[in-house]
Amino acid sequence: MCIRDRGTTVQSSETTPHQELDRILESTLAYFEKTCSVLTEDHASFTPAEGALTTAEQIQHVAHTVQWFIEGGFTRPEGFNMDPEAFAREAYRATSVVSAMDAMRSAIGDARKLVAAKTAAELAEPMPQGPVMGGLPRMTVVAGIQEHTAHHRGSLAVYARLQGLTPPMPYM
Repeated sequence: MCIRDRGTTVQSSETTPHQELDRILESTLAYFEKTCSVLTEDHASFTPAEGALTTAEQIQHVAHTVQWFIEGGFTRPEGFNMDPEAFAREAYRATSVVSAMDAMRSAIGDARKLVAAKTAAELAEPMPQGPVMGGLPRMTVVAGIQEHTAHHRGSLAVYARLQGLTPPMPYM
């Protein structure tokens, strides 16, 4: 199995595409949960600077982006929704770390179910041409989910440290 995302290759000869994609989604959530484990409702409204997302909004944004990747890669015939205002409104409603984390778990769970239900041929189909992953195999959205989640995991680790918290090492 080989997943390519413009410069990134994940390869394993002993797993099926479905197993590898599921492993990536599972570990993405596990690492995110571990980093966010120090954040509580007391931290939900923290923002490091005026105009920046709050902690709860960051987490909700990540959950919403998982859904966006899955919709753009698999369920929207025209590809990705490129309406940034509508996209932002979803995150800006978040006020709870617990609810946002629940949304993240649900989004990853939905992604895992959708990927498991696809055939190998469906996973390999090219996405519609467009500005985001245009023409790449549909399974590439899993690499996008992983990368985007890692980016925000790092941001949330900084949010935690700015509040005197020490997030655990996510890989242990």
